Amino acid sequence: MMSEDRRSLTVRLSWLQYIIAVLFSALAIAFWVFQIVQHQKFSQMAEENHLRRLPLPAPRGVLFDRNGKVLVDNRSTFNIALVREQTRNLDETLRQLARATGADEATMRETVNRRRREPSYRPIVLIDNAMPEQWFAVAARNLPGIIYQPVPTRKYPSSELAAHVFGYVGEVTEAQLASNEYGVEPGAVVGHAGVEKALNKYLMGKDGTKEVIVNSLGREINVMREEAPTEGRGVQLTIDADVQRAAEDGFTASTFNGAAVVLDPRNGEVLAFTSRPAYDPNAFAAGIDRATWGALNTDELKPLQNRALQGRYSPGSTFKMAVGLAGLEEGIITPSTTFFCPGGQSFYGRFFKCHKKEGHGTVDLRKAIEQSCDVYFYNVGNMLGVDRINKWATLFGLGVKSNIDLPNEVTGLVPSTAWKKTTREPKWYAGETISVAIGQGQVSVTPISLAVYAATLGNGGVRITPHILRSIYEGTEWKPVPAPGPQSVVEVTPEKLQAIRDGMWNVVNSPSGTGRRARIDGKDVCGKTGTAQVISNQGRLAARTTKNLRDHGWFVFFAPRDNPEIAGVVFAEHGVHSANAAQITRHILDTYFAKKDGLPLPPPPTTEQMRLDLTDPMARRAPIGEN
Repeated sequence: MMSEDRRSLTVRLSWLQYIIAVLFSALAIAFWVFQIVQHQKFSQMAEENHLRRLPLPAPRGVLFDRNGKVLVDNRSTFNIALVREQTRNLDETLRQLARATGADEATMRETVNRRRREPSYRPIVLIDNAMPEQWFAVAARNLPGIIYQPVPTRKYPSSELAAHVFGYVGEVTEAQLASNEYGVEPGAVVGHAGVEKALNKYLMGKDGTKEVIVNSLGREINVMREEAPTEGRGVQLTIDADVQRAAEDGFTASTFNGAAVVLDPRNGEVLAFTSRPAYDPNAFAAGIDRATWGALNTDELKPLQNRALQGRYSPGSTFKMAVGLAGLEEGIITPSTTFFCPGGQSFYGRFFKCHKKEGHGTVDLRKAIEQSCDVYFYNVGNMLGVDRINKWATLFGLGVKSNIDLPNEVTGLVPSTAWKKTTREPKWYAGETISVAIGQGQVSVTPISLAVYAATLGNGGVRITPHILRSIYEGTEWKPVPAPGPQSVVEVTPEKLQAIRDGMWNVVNSPSGTGRRARIDGKDVCGKTGTAQVISNQGRLAARTTKNLRDHGWFVFFAPRDNPEIAGVVFAEHGVHSANAAQITRHILDTYFAKKDGLPLPPPPTTEQMRLDLTDPMARRAPIGEN
């Protein structure tokens, strides 16, 4: 019995020895395979398990209107990016990525080539704002070096609202990197236009970083350290969202393009700023595609052009207040000086027509502004000469930059004999002054400069500096940004300026005024219409006027008359008649005063309400295109 037990135990121990021997043999073989046979493979894999430093993009600061309403915010999107050092066959990776996502392989290759000098560990975004199905298709193929990045992206209002105020963002360009304009690394998202560009230093946050250990497939093994990004500072603009919307709605209903700038004449704050046609900044926020960018740049209507700052146009009859004020201050006329208008007058061998072919009869300064009599200002301009016109127009903000805190403003032109000497025909002819006196000829202005001009007329001669930045959020509180001081204070005789202002009040409130469409009971709106020719009468007949040759319509305004708190300009490009601009102005002012008085805001106007009724006597076309 004991021998049988002893024999059974011996058998079991033998089997155990055999099993242990087999296991140790397997381990030895495995060690040999791993250490000898596959030494190179696992050595490379070990080398490739190393530290990566990845950027964590910071959200840009939120934009608010003057009342705290959010104008521009952020949203989360996802990018598909490439880490080149994790890709052994770049061409094959790009081919498979294009096949999986439908993205253009040539465009991705161009992006990689453009950034080939950057460190190979830095991710290169190949697909902005990737769709979920695109990433699923990529993940299924397990492409080495392709990663998925969550990214904060700008979210702008819909329907192109205030597009030229906000501007747009995009990847920093090579030129900006070379000039160190922003002091950022390649791939950073920066402002390229509007407020996004002008206030980029406030809006751009500080990117965070994440240090991770990744394997040879680019997958994270361990997070070593993470520093969260810091969001850009919040910015409060001077814009009033409701007044801005009213300006946009007015243009939409009128179906005209153009521009509008609405200011507070007391301090230069911009209440509304519109340029039409516009574009959708959201198309840029996640990376604009070539087709959309090409379409915007080739569009004959130039939607990327900020007409309020970059458009130069003849001001038409809105220029007449500058000529009248120059005549008063230079002692050429008094408010009671009269001229007889028979429908036109000859100067230097040429007959210059008035817009009212039957004439205005005998008119003084106030009546001449009210009814926009061309003959009156032909005479005043002829007596003044172009240099004195230039002097006073410039003092009131025309032909010079407004210095608004937005980029890319251009300068208009109020001609002078000194300017003429810089041209091919250096001599200034007296007959040229006649056209200048009614805002035609070589005079060109930007809408922003006309808005400053209207504000200066309204506030008594203080040429304010328009600005759009109101305050900055500094972590725990809003800190107001001091408003820029006035550019100048015009030494003007109050009684003489009042005569000009009286004429502007008559324009809107007199039964025979040319701008009565802007009248609002009890608000004492003052304004001036202007219809500026795009082409001469002879050219008009030859060309059989098409839409792009129709006259421009202007309306400059301030209100109330005795203590103005709102001023500005509306420009209807090819708007046929200045009454269309006055009609848009009326909706802007209705909205402003309704909000101030605590009344319901007026609804968006209809096209029928906004377009000029051609049966209106004020719609009759004038031979010179002036009203």
